[in-house]
Amino acid sequence: MAVRIRLKRLGKIRQPYYRIVVTDARKKRDGRVIEAVGKYHPKQNPSFIEVDSERVRYWLGVGAQPSDPVLAILKVTGDWQAFKGLPAPEQGLQVAEAKPSKDEVFNAIAKTTAMEPPAPESGSGKTKKPSKAEAAEKSPESSEAAEAPSEGS
Repeated sequence: MAVRIRLKRLGKIRQPYYRIVVTDARKKRDGRVIEAVGKYHPKQNPSFIEVDSERVRYWLGVGAQPSDPVLAILKVTGDWQAFKGLPAPEQGLQVAEAKPSKDEVFNAIAKTTAMEPPAPESGSGKTKKPSKAEAAEKSPESSEAAEAPSEGS
């Protein structure tokens, strides 16, 4: 039986992710597998690669052949070089920066808003009707402003 290490596609349209699997070479791409030995998410930046090195080296040792994409992944992780007895790759595997926890984000936002004075309410959609006293104060000013342009003409 010819055994291959290849990718099994999962995910949605235009959002693929893959499992690195050991399978019979005669099976379909997404068919029955012997063993899943890793994960590969190409759409993330940097790409997410997780490989069970011990199991991959075992399968390579018993004669499993990696497909071209899997061979490239194994070269990036250094498993292919370890199997062949070559020196490890110079450039290590890129790792995404750790995201701050939700508590840290909340505390940072709380500190910045606690230092700032509250913003005046404007444009909230609801308008407050002026009281009769405010309307009386504004009406003489508005009537003077309305008469001033007519006098100049």
